[in-house]
Amino acid sequence: MSLVGHFGPDPVRCEEYGYGLGGLDGILVLKYASASHLDFGESRQDLLHQLYWSPDGVLAAWHRDDASFVGSHEAYWVHRAVTHEVRAGDRQTVYRVCLREVPPALAGLRAGAVRIDAAVSELIREIAAPGVEIPRAVAARARIMTGLGPPADPGHGPEKSRVPEKSHGPEKKSTGYAVTVARTLSRDPADPRTLADWADRLHVSAKTLQRDFVREFGMPYSRWRALLRLRASRVLLANHQVAEVARRVGYATPSAFITAFTREYGCTPGRYAALAPDQPAR
Repeated sequence: MSLVGHFGPDPVRCEEYGYGLGGLDGILVLKYASASHLDFGESRQDLLHQLYWSPDGVLAAWHRDDASFVGSHEAYWVHRAVTHEVRAGDRQTVYRVCLREVPPALAGLRAGAVRIDAAVSELIREIAAPGVEIPRAVAARARIMTGLGPPADPGHGPEKSRVPEKSHGPEKKSTGYAVTVARTLSRDPADPRTLADWADRLHVSAKTLQRDFVREFGMPYSRWRALLRLRASRVLLANHQVAEVARRVGYATPSAFITAFTREYGCTPGRYAALAPDQPAR
């Protein structure tokens, strides 16, 4: 049973992939694509636990008075019978994974951001496609259950990271420091800490952390953080005033936010918020 509050924009496409749904080891994956921002609305699913993940943008999620942002290295977990709301930006892909059992590492968590490892990300993509055999999908589901965990504390060292697709220089393997910082910043884009602040917290040099950002994301820390803030702002603009969005994503003044947004997307935040769903900003 699903209880729904207010309604938001519908996705341009929703694909459904279900495997072994008659048993506890079944899994259902819904794949959404959006043209304008994507609003799942305030809802409560009483039969299934849910995991929301987007590989190409930021999700904003609410549970009671707790609001958080979730980047591509994390997902948003919701236990069954918990009211929540999730929003995505324009032209964004969102996977909604529905389960009947709780992953072991998430026992007791009602709602919140969770760690999702690279292997789980790939498995979700793989089974959200036509022609996947049920045994393969059920095996993937077992791996997904073990690849989710609570968010890491950036004060306890780096996370294990994937080998990035694009390598910069002779070193091909990321140290994981950049991913650790990225996960934390994704939950709070307004975090004011500098590259040097994060390096001190992780007990590495600023140069080491900067190199890891370039290896992992193909860009330095300052550029990655700027893009995170702007992507997070696009999720909020449909429902919040420009000044409030600027504050929520870490800009000192609305004018600084308007300048950065216009330079990146070719229109002002106000104009972006007013665009029709079939006329998204570039």
